[in-house]
Amino acid sequence: MSDHSAFSLEGRRIAVTGSNTGIGQGIAVAVARPAAQWSGIGRSAMDETARLVEAEGGYFQPVKADISDMKTSVAMLNDLMAEGPLDGLVNNAGIIRRADSVDFTEADWDDVMEVNLKSLFFLSQAFGRNCIAAKRGGRIVNIASLLSFQGGIRVPSYTASKHGMLGITRLLANEWAAKGINVNAIAPGYIETNNTEALRNDPDRSKALLERIPAGRWGVAADIGDAAVFLLARRPTTCTAPSFPSTVAGLRGDHGTGKRHFRARPRGSGTRPLTATGAVSSAIRMS
Repeated sequence: MSDHSAFSLEGRRIAVTGSNTGIGQGIAVAVARPAAQWSGIGRSAMDETARLVEAEGGYFQPVKADISDMKTSVAMLNDLMAEGPLDGLVNNAGIIRRADSVDFTEADWDDVMEVNLKSLFFLSQAFGRNCIAAKRGGRIVNIASLLSFQGGIRVPSYTASKHGMLGITRLLANEWAAKGINVNAIAPGYIETNNTEALRNDPDRSKALLERIPAGRWGVAADIGDAAVFLLARRPTTCTAPSFPSTVAGLRGDHGTGKRHFRARPRGSGTRPLTATGAVSSAIRMS
C-alpha cells in the first residue's frame, strides 16, 4: 500500500522567493495547504499572499529582501536557516526586460542576470552548504520557463538566464544527488503574471499565443503550485534534475515523440507556431 503521507509537506519548512504575486504566490498557497511552514522572500509587501496563506490554515513568515542584491539575499537566507532547518527552497523570483536585440542595453542585460541567474545560484549554494554541513537532505525547485528551451523574441537576457537556469539545475543535481539534495526545475508556459502583462495587453500577440496553447487559455499560478508541492515532498527521493514543462500553457510542438504537431497557420500568416518540448529532460552525469 502506498504511503501518501510521504508526499505531505506537513511539518516541513519551505522558503519561496518572489512570493508577493504571480507564480510565487500560487506556490505559497499550494505549499500552505499541506500545512507546511512557509517563508516568503521578496522586496515588496506580501499582505495579499499572507491573507491567502492564512485562509488555507498555513503558517506565514514574510522576509523582506531584495533578490537583486546577492550578498544581502544570501545573508538573509543564512539567517533564516540559523533559526531552524529549512527543508526546501523555491527560486521563483525573476524579472524581464523587453527590447529588440539591436537596442538592448547592458543595464537591462545585467539587471536580469543578477536576479534570474546569479542570485539563484548563490542562494542555492547557501542552501546546499547548510544541508551538507548538517548532513541532511533538502529540496530545491527552480522556476524556469519554456524559454529555457526556446529562443523567444525581444527578451535576450531573459532567454539567456532561463537557459542558464536549466544548466545550473542539472549541474547542482549531479553534484548533490548523493548527498540527498534534489534539484529540479518547473518550466511554465504563458502564465498570468506581471511579466506577461505586456503580452496579454497586446490583442494581436495574445491571440496568436492562445491559438498555439493546447488548453486555449493563459495559465494561472495555481497550475504551477501543485507541481512544486510534489517536488518539495519527502518521497520523490530519486527525482532530481528533470525539468517539467507546463502542459496547460505550453505551446504546441514536439511532445517527446520526435514529430512536429504544428497547427496549420492561417493563409498569409508571416509566422509559424513556436516549437515547444513536452519531454522531461534528465541529467547526464559528466565528469
